[in-house]
Amino acid sequence: MRHKMTPKMTRKIARLRFFALFLLLSALAPAANAEYAVLRSGQRLHITGYENRGATILLRLKGGKIEVPASELVAIEPEDVFTAPPQPPAATATLPVPFADLIRAASQKYAVDQELIASVILVESNFNPRAVSPRNARGLMQLLPETAQRFAVANVFDPSENIDAGTRYLKELLELYKQDLRLTLAAYNAGPDRVERFGGVPPFAETVSYVHRVTQTYSAHKTRTVPPKKN
Repeated sequence: MRHKMTPKMTRKIARLRFFALFLLLSALAPAANAEYAVLRSGQRLHITGYENRGATILLRLKGGKIEVPASELVAIEPEDVFTAPPQPPAATATLPVPFADLIRAASQKYAVDQELIASVILVESNFNPRAVSPRNARGLMQLLPETAQRFAVANVFDPSENIDAGTRYLKELLELYKQDLRLTLAAYNAGPDRVERFGGVPPFAETVSYVHRVTQTYSAHKTRTVPPKKN
């Protein structure tokens, strides 16, 4: 026999759901790196804190705050922390990717890990030297016109010039952010001005996703790197 839900029962169930969500957030709160709010839409926001207000959750961002319905918050996820090696890889390492020689040359020239360069290229252009983004970023490392001009790139679609300039820019950002890979990648994607404005990774879905994808690809490249074949 099915029982009809009364308004009182509905309110009680709603309170239990909010209480369960509150317990989940409370359990996660002590974790210092729990800094991503995952919404039902799939968006991941970089947060500095949150406040349960019953029907809504107040998310504090670096540079502001937003309030979302409690039902839209799926989880609070820990922030991945990566540190880029300050030195280039050993000269004997060979990347199993296109343009490996150019990547290795730029790596040794600017002391940037070649696996990091390859990971940025993969996420930026999927190794397509003719790639052009909606923002007019071009080539393997998706250089914006102003970036290409600053580094005196004559032909942005030339793999050698593009990789050299993109790696040089990565080197500058790594030094600026003291080898903090997350901030470096965030600045490469969204610009140093936005990183400074938000005091960290800007809470933009594109940038958060970009940082996550490159760092994950970087880790995978590190495990796949193999020495060259012996003659």
